[in-house]
Amino acid sequence: MKLVLASNNAKKLVELQALFTPLGIELVTQGSLGIPEAEEPFDTFAENALAKARHAARLSGLPALADDSGISVDALDGAPGVRSARYALDAGGEKSDAANNERLLRELAGVADRRARFVCALVAVRSADDPEPLIAMGRWMGEILTAPSGEGGFGYDPLMHIPALGQTVASLGAEVKNRHSHRALAAAQLIEQFRAAWHLG
Repeated sequence: MKLVLASNNAKKLVELQALFTPLGIELVTQGSLGIPEAEEPFDTFAENALAKARHAARLSGLPALADDSGISVDALDGAPGVRSARYALDAGGEKSDAANNERLLRELAGVADRRARFVCALVAVRSADDPEPLIAMGRWMGEILTAPSGEGGFGYDPLMHIPALGQTVASLGAEVKNRHSHRALAAAQLIEQFRAAWHLG
């Protein structure tokens, strides 16, 4: 079954494709179909993911899968949250992983409570007006370091230390990350829903 992925993030595509391959799902990015990115006007991950999924389905005529994810930091009242990808841009900086990480470190300078979580909402729709979207949420608990560590991953991975694994997310191999991540946790829930509601796998 072919699904449009409402994202142009190549690394996200690789992660999600690996997670859903056992169900016979083939993901194709919306960008490869000439579909522009959707607006993300909402304050929650789930609402933004649903908006992106409906947008991709509407313009492609295919079922769609959307991911809205980010990092929520307790000491910042959940920020960056849904603004994670644009965190530095919102403060007049550039839109880049490095700039986002730099702003987060500045905001947490001198802060003792560095608890945080990666959050992922995954939404799948059969069509743009699907009345029964599949919605899954994953949360991966950790803490923010005072400096980046690790060479892999993307986004805030170099700053997010996972105490249970003793490493930053950027230091984990792809196989380990795909077993433990917020996206993996959400995908596991979505896989169950795909099997029950869409009869896949």
